[in-house]
Amino acid sequence: MRTRATVAAVSGALALSALAVPAAQADDSAASYPDVAKVREATSVRAEGEPYALNVSFSNVKIAKAVKVGTTGRVSTAVTYTLTHGTDVNIKAADFVTDAFIYRGSDLRPDHRLFGDKPAKCTATSATTADCKGTIEVYPAAHELLNTDAGTWRAAAEATAFNGQDPAGETFDISKVGYKTQANRGTTLVQRASKLTVDASPEPVKKGKPITVTGKLSRANWDRGTYNGYVEQPVKLQFRKKDGDTYTTLKTVKTNATGNLKTTVTATEDGYFRFTFAGTTTTPAATPAGDYVDVR
Repeated sequence: MRTRATVAAVSGALALSALAVPAAQADDSAASYPDVAKVREATSVRAEGEPYALNVSFSNVKIAKAVKVGTTGRVSTAVTYTLTHGTDVNIKAADFVTDAFIYRGSDLRPDHRLFGDKPAKCTATSATTADCKGTIEVYPAAHELLNTDAGTWRAAAEATAFNGQDPAGETFDISKVGYKTQANRGTTLVQRASKLTVDASPEPVKKGKPITVTGKLSRANWDRGTYNGYVEQPVKLQFRKKDGDTYTTLKTVKTNATGNLKTTVTATEDGYFRFTFAGTTTTPAATPAGDYVDVR
């Protein structure tokens, strides 16, 4: 089970999916992806006997500007980066593993980290560089996130060279394993997914009569696994003529204590009404399709 992880807790560090090293690295590798967590943990707590500093570095880390997470399913986000390594590091070895992850908190002791289900796959571009591609997965139904986790996360990358050492073996010598991580390689927003609805009535309506436009702005509640109203948020009411191409803002309305919206306008001509929410750091923008009103 993938859970909220802290660097200092062994149970958190081992809470990675038990998946084998991908095909780009040998399937018969003695090291599996969770083994990396053991090495990472030994480094973070400065244990007696720890891996040596692997001669690698990471640059050009690229990730989506925002990761929108609802309450169910899986959210997968691509991450790419450049791996630079010394000639003494064999990135093609069966038991060489690298990946990227995102985290909150301090660089040295993150409060929370999110990883991919599998290591990254790397393609050599020279004798000492490689382009790597990986993913970061989020499973909101597994309670990996709390509402307070919404906001800015930082990206990091790591690499482990097991050098033939089997973490499950009786003669495992961690001092012969190389490990390196670099924090603060970039940023992304992890956001609570939003929903916005709109309904304009009556339909049809006489010209000059009032039209009532209602809707609701809600967002994912990671604490409860539901969607709840996003309160006291400014939302624009917009109108597009029946044969028009663009929407014009008529007014700004704030959501109430339950996230609901309600306002009135005067019927002038056939067209579409919609609400649009610009978004915040913790919640992405949302705009539903327009609701058509026939004015007679």
